[in-house]
Amino acid sequence: MFKTLHLLLFLALAACGVPPGADMGPEIATPDQVAGLSRALQDLGPEVDPEEARRAARIAYDYTAVLAREYQITDTPLVHNTKVNMGIKPRGLCYQWADDLQARLAQERFRTLTLHRGIANYDKTFRIEHSTLIVSRRGDDMFAGIVLDPWRKGGRLTWVRTAEDEYDWIEQAKVFAWKLAARAEDAPSRPAKAQ
Repeated sequence: MFKTLHLLLFLALAACGVPPGADMGPEIATPDQVAGLSRALQDLGPEVDPEEARRAARIAYDYTAVLAREYQITDTPLVHNTKVNMGIKPRGLCYQWADDLQARLAQERFRTLTLHRGIANYDKTFRIEHSTLIVSRRGDDMFAGIVLDPWRKGGRLTWVRTAEDEYDWIEQAKVFAWKLAARAEDAPSRPAKAQ
């Protein structure tokens, strides 16, 4: 019975996520894509080192493709999640994309850029929780940054200014603190998004 429910859930999720016919998996970034992200990172402020912005953009695209191969991405994000949760695929949940991309970018020890983690939908009953990496100018919070999301399009990097994203991001640390408190007692009020 349990396996039947998993199969039914898997089939239901197969219709969700990215539109049918959309390519999944590794993408070779074009120079224009990398240049666009590099410009967006430089536009975070005059203090952003252009070389760091170019390096961060190139790594974000290249490492997303590396991870898509390692995670064996061939399906929409929700179908892939189901396969990971069933043990069919090794990795590729949104937080794993964010963990791995953050670890790779952290190796660069940027002086003018800061890495943040955001979580959306953690308190929504009918939406799955979503984690991502956000890059800002050093000294700014994540709400003044750019979301780097390789999960959203199945191994193809999505980037957007945090303030313009469809997701309502909350700092990861605030969400974790709220969840810990909720386990210890009745759930306190939901953490507010910083403005």
